[in-house]
Amino acid sequence: MNITRLALLAAAGVAVAAFAGALQPGKAVGQAPEPDPDPGSLTVAGSGGADVTPDRASFGFGTVTQARTAAASLEASSEAVARVVAALRREGIAQADIQTADVSLSPRWSENGESIIGYTASNTVTAIIRRLGQAGAVIDAAVAAGANQMSGPSLLASDQASAYRDALRAAVANARAKAQTLATASGVTVGRITAVAESGSGPSPIPAQDTERAVAAPIEPGTQRIEASVSVTFAID
Repeated sequence: MNITRLALLAAAGVAVAAFAGALQPGKAVGQAPEPDPDPGSLTVAGSGGADVTPDRASFGFGTVTQARTAAASLEASSEAVARVVAALRREGIAQADIQTADVSLSPRWSENGESIIGYTASNTVTAIIRRLGQAGAVIDAAVAAGANQMSGPSLLASDQASAYRDALRAAVANARAKAQTLATASGVTVGRITAVAESGSGPSPIPAQDTERAVAAPIEPGTQRIEASVSVTFAID
């Protein structure tokens, strides 16, 4: 085979390869680019709430005792709080609703601050009263048993979980309303939700009532606000 013939065959092979490459997908000249899968998004914060009526109350009952030694002071405080717990149980408070909240011991110093003359011990338990009308009797029983400190009430609602779900739905609806307003002002259209995140929640705190007033008068539960916050992302066109 002469040189001229080899040159012709090589040129033909290059032409075939070039022609085959031109027919491959993606190699075509002037092919339109694929559309952007994410044309745009809008993220807004939404908030919502639901009202509930508290039907439970939590009180703290404490005992404070003093003695010459730390051991004697702690023992006296423990015995006193045990009597308080027994009184709470007699009033129908379940064991699961009684919990130790604080135990403390501190020295008592002489007037010149140079020596320890004794110790003060305190022991506090919290009790959940599930019937608000029972609160007065429970307080009287605890005080009669030796409780010399009291705090509360902290008002609670047993259906907080259900109310919080309602608050979440309200928060998402609030976010959609905001998105619609922003979209209209911007000349775009709100589409489906692409992402949603819970960003904050919880009941609004109810201040503790004055102790003397709580003992002297029935507890008025009022209403409690359960709030939820969300961050929602919408697709826009």
